[in-house]
Amino acid sequence: MTIVLLGSTGLLGSTLGPFLSSRGYQVITHSRSQDAQCQADVSSLSDTYTMLETIRPEIILNLVGLTDVDLCETNPNLAYLSNVRTVENISHWMRHSKAACHLIHISTDQVYDSAELHPEENVTLTNYYGFSKYAGELAAASVPSTIFRTNFFGRSRCTNRSSLTDWIFRSLLKLDPIGVFEDVLFSPLAMSTVSEMIELSIRKKPIGLFNLGSRNGMNKAEFAFAFADKLSLLTRALKRTTSEEATFLKAYRPKDMRMNCTKLENALGVELPTLADEIAAVAEEYYENA
Repeated sequence: MTIVLLGSTGLLGSTLGPFLSSRGYQVITHSRSQDAQCQADVSSLSDTYTMLETIRPEIILNLVGLTDVDLCETNPNLAYLSNVRTVENISHWMRHSKAACHLIHISTDQVYDSAELHPEENVTLTNYYGFSKYAGELAAASVPSTIFRTNFFGRSRCTNRSSLTDWIFRSLLKLDPIGVFEDVLFSPLAMSTVSEMIELSIRKKPIGLFNLGSRNGMNKAEFAFAFADKLSLLTRALKRTTSEEATFLKAYRPKDMRMNCTKLENALGVELPTLADEIAAVAEEYYENA
């Protein structure tokens, strides 16, 4: 099975690409960097067509996107080009090429913001990043696709980007003070678990929009302290604070992005792990340097 992995050198792609290759898939990598096999500009329809006509993939895995929330807020056109037009171009090729192709598109949990475990229909858009990712989902839904709203963490294999746990880990080791938000709740998964669920979806190809997250969730301060506890590291660098006190943030951040993932569990026949279990598993990735 031929898979084109768009955005292969990003945070998730750097873990997902090697994982899929280890499972026997032919993975053709795409990025703007020279580290990938293809460098097409997928915000250009002609470039997208040229690349996909050459490869004729059975699976398109789309990880391309502008994830800088503040930059999306201050430059909405750039957010549109990265998070919407790219998906429009991929979907356009799929409709007109008549290729037997399935799209797996990665979206975000930042389309939620109310006090609950959110089912897929409970969308609340509070910043331009979330708005642009939601518009990208609509474009992806116009073709045979699996759309995942997700959030992830774990040790980064990306040379120029750190993960949430990388940032916390470095601060804990150096005792550099950082603020951890008590008022922001989420339910992310380890990147290794996200990769496993994507691989299962490649095989099962469920059609539709699905939450892909951990069970229960917690606030970001609890997350940071739990991660430190699993590594037996001092927590004096962690300062409990709120997103409202973070004056450096240009865009509003949703306060509660926890997801109800029952729909995906039923579609794939799995039980997703708790966030506490995922934190323990990811801590193992850092033990050698703790």
